[in-house]
Amino acid sequence: MDKTSKLGRDGAFWGLVMVAPTIIGLIVLNIYPFIDTIYMSFSKSLPFGEFEFEGIANYVEMFQNAEFWKATWNTILFCVLTVPGGIFISLIVAVLLNSKIKGRATFRAIFFLPMVVAPAAVAMVWKWIFNSQYGILNVLLGANIGWLTDSQIVLVSCALVQIWSNVGYDAVLLLAGLQNISVSLYEAADLDGASKVRQFFSITLPMVSPTLFVVLIMRLMSSLKVFDLIYMMVDVNNPVLNDAQSLMSLFYRESFIAGDKGYAAAIVVWTVLLIGLVTLIQFIGQKKWVNYEV
Repeated sequence: MDKTSKLGRDGAFWGLVMVAPTIIGLIVLNIYPFIDTIYMSFSKSLPFGEFEFEGIANYVEMFQNAEFWKATWNTILFCVLTVPGGIFISLIVAVLLNSKIKGRATFRAIFFLPMVVAPAAVAMVWKWIFNSQYGILNVLLGANIGWLTDSQIVLVSCALVQIWSNVGYDAVLLLAGLQNISVSLYEAADLDGASKVRQFFSITLPMVSPTLFVVLIMRLMSSLKVFDLIYMMVDVNNPVLNDAQSLMSLFYRESFIAGDKGYAAAIVVWTVLLIGLVTLIQFIGQKKWVNYEV
């Protein structure tokens, strides 16, 4: 009994030793910075990196600022534009890649290619494509559309690039989920005379729903904290910047350009709360549409 207890204590000790680097990294790189950000959001920025506690002044200023609410709306609208359409296209691509077609490996590599390209490079290429004067898109359409200078479509243009960039990665994840579906289910459906469309809605969607849920959570978080794409595609001097500026873009401007880190920290806390709320809603709603049965 004593020997068993000693082995148990030794196992627990070495287990803690093995996970210690991860725990320390989590505390140093995630937990402490977030706690410090919360403190900064209740403080006033002073010279030389100092802060002075001043209560909820930053939040009062933030909630009274029309630009902040515009950035919040832009962020939510960006999610609406990118998440449903992007996941739908990714699922269709995954289903096609899972079918018996020639060159499946090549197509998978082509669709995944945007994920291995630097976001800055992707943004610059699409910025040239959307150029209103010599962009290839306007040349093909024979039009003079200001894709990145028209307040009505600038966010839609950015959303199209976001969808294009993420379709390959999401499709690969969904493809992995599709390949875990037992072939016997489809064989039984064929014997029962079920059409391919009926099989898709009765077998494919329910069985791939856990993977679909993970992709949905990932894509919502990514869209709610979008920064680099909009920052690269919409210049600071662009007259429609206010119509495309996301919460993270506003945070960057207030923190690193205006130097008001207390106000910027309040924007970060608001963004985290927004992500948490959306994630909570998704986890509550998953019980109605996610199927975990094997």
